[in-house]
Amino acid sequence: MSSATLSSTSADSGENTRLIILISCVATIGGFLFGFDSGVINGTVDGLKQTFHSSSAGTGFEVASMLLGCAVGAFFAGRLADRWGRRAVLIISAVLFLLSALGAGMANTSLVFIIARVLGGFAVGAASVMSPAYIAEVASARYRGRLATVQQIAIIGGLFCAFLSNYLLAKTAGASTETLWLGFAAWRWMFWMMAIPSLIFLLLLLLIPESPRYLVVKGRKEDALKVLTRLYGAAEAKTKQVEIEGSLSADHHRPRLSDLVDKATGKVRKIVWIGIGLATFQQLVGINVVFYYGAVLWQAVGFSENDALLINVLSGALSIGACVLALILIDRIGRKPLLWIGSAGMAVSLALVTFAFASAGLDAQGKLAMSDSMGMLALVAANVYVVFFNMSWGPVMWVMLGEMFPNQIRGSGLAVAGAAQWTSNFLITVTFPILLTGIGLAGAYGIYTVAAVVSVFFVLKYVYETKGRELEQMQG
Repeated sequence: MSSATLSSTSADSGENTRLIILISCVATIGGFLFGFDSGVINGTVDGLKQTFHSSSAGTGFEVASMLLGCAVGAFFAGRLADRWGRRAVLIISAVLFLLSALGAGMANTSLVFIIARVLGGFAVGAASVMSPAYIAEVASARYRGRLATVQQIAIIGGLFCAFLSNYLLAKTAGASTETLWLGFAAWRWMFWMMAIPSLIFLLLLLLIPESPRYLVVKGRKEDALKVLTRLYGAAEAKTKQVEIEGSLSADHHRPRLSDLVDKATGKVRKIVWIGIGLATFQQLVGINVVFYYGAVLWQAVGFSENDALLINVLSGALSIGACVLALILIDRIGRKPLLWIGSAGMAVSLALVTFAFASAGLDAQGKLAMSDSMGMLALVAANVYVVFFNMSWGPVMWVMLGEMFPNQIRGSGLAVAGAAQWTSNFLITVTFPILLTGIGLAGAYGIYTVAAVVSVFFVLKYVYETKGRELEQMQG
């Protein structure tokens, strides 16, 4: 595989920090597309209803169809990355993003649209685990956390750009269902806009090197040494290569799923369960209820549609600010402190949101109504919750999944943990409307509060610190 790069350095000049940052930024475009693909659907629902004449259930499935591919994409990305390489899997995800964008925009039947969105789900799932893993495998321990945290900023940036693009296209056409350019409705162009960053991602991936740790695992020592030399300089490259080789299995067999089982005990390794726990708790605290149902949520407690959309914009801005805070802190105070502080903050803020929603009554039309003071409490507490999530579990979970597994089992560990993350995402997303009608907002948020409380103890008891540790020092 070619080791062409965006820039190069002389063999003896030491670590090429600029190159490491540049290739890491290329990898984070996968996170941007993750966010864009998740957010673009919000502006197209009316167009889907009008074009496909789907029932409410059918439209709901069209909207959620991407999530069906995410868990599958995350699982197979981890496995294929051990076979074909981290860069190769990212290239495949870029192609799938491009095909999904073009296909969803061109679809004339619900089935074709769903297929296109599931392809996009494969890409999102793959990028969600491979982008942070690639960054972890090329970056130095001293700033690895900061570079991987940029992934979460990219995800939120992608969501924001999708919302902005949808808004501008709909405004230009008059409505998402109105004709825009070349005789096509605006909602189709909303999907086609994603083709631009997808193509950029694909082209830039052709310019970055394969992960040196993957090359060592595959026995391609000369290729690995070339990449390590470009990244760290000749002297350090040889040392790192020896360290990577020493971290692999004694018989140097290729990574396989069965490596997740401890041969001495016959049980799944503890580190795998910790990874699954991190991936699952990130969703059990209910964050995607805010992302996917934000407008519905705030209208349910009496805010107007315009106010609800404005609250979503506020939440997005706070999310970016919180991620920047995480970027500053993650390599200073560490991953574990950020996680338990985030869990404690989410538990308190979610409890306050639950209390506020529990005070709501019904108006003459049968809709929830809250007092001004309780409405303000819910609004403030919910946004505090968003801040705590995005300064902790939002970015830190992905950072840890990318770096916590030993070299021998990283791909397989990511496959299982990534699948668990997206399966939990799907379950939380589809159960919220059921909870809303069954036990109400207070009941639903009460469940998320309990999950946040439990996550505090999970972090304190089971999660270990990875700050400042090279990947070869990770224990499984």
